[in-house]
Amino acid sequence: MNKANVTVLIVAIALIVTTVAVGAAGYEPGSPEDPVVTKSYVDAQIAALKGGGQASASVFQPVFVEKGKNLIGGEGTELILRSGGALAIAKGQDGLSDVTEGKDLAGTLAVTRNHLLLIPRADGRGIYAATDIWVMVKGTYTIE
Repeated sequence: MNKANVTVLIVAIALIVTTVAVGAAGYEPGSPEDPVVTKSYVDAQIAALKGGGQASASVFQPVFVEKGKNLIGGEGTELILRSGGALAIAKGQDGLSDVTEGKDLAGTLAVTRNHLLLIPRADGRGIYAATDIWVMVKGTYTIE
C-alpha cells in the first residue's frame, strides 16, 4: 500500500468517526435515537410509574406517620421503627420479616424499635402507628 492510499484511508476513517459523533451528540439521552441509559434513570422512571412515596433505592429516608395511620410497603421495602409504638400489618400466614431477630412478625404483633423489617410482597403489609411514629424507609410505600 502506497503513501497516498494510506492517507485516503485515514481521511475516510476520520470522516466516518466525525459523522457518527456529531450525529449522536444531537439526541436526547434515553430517546429512541439514543437508548442507552443509566440504572438510576431506569429506577426513577419505574418509581414515577408506581406512584406513592419513594425513598431512594439505596438510602433510608425518615418518614413521619400520625397515630392511627398505616404505612404500607411495596415489595422489597425496608423499614426501621425509630420512635413511637407500632404494630405489624400482615394478612394471611406470613408476616413481615424481622431481619434483626431472624423471625416472622405476624399481624398485630408489636414492632421493636431499631429492628430492620422487610416487606416480602406488595400485598398490603406494613405497620400501624399506635402512636405518632418516625420510620426510616427504603423503597416504595403509601400512608393510609
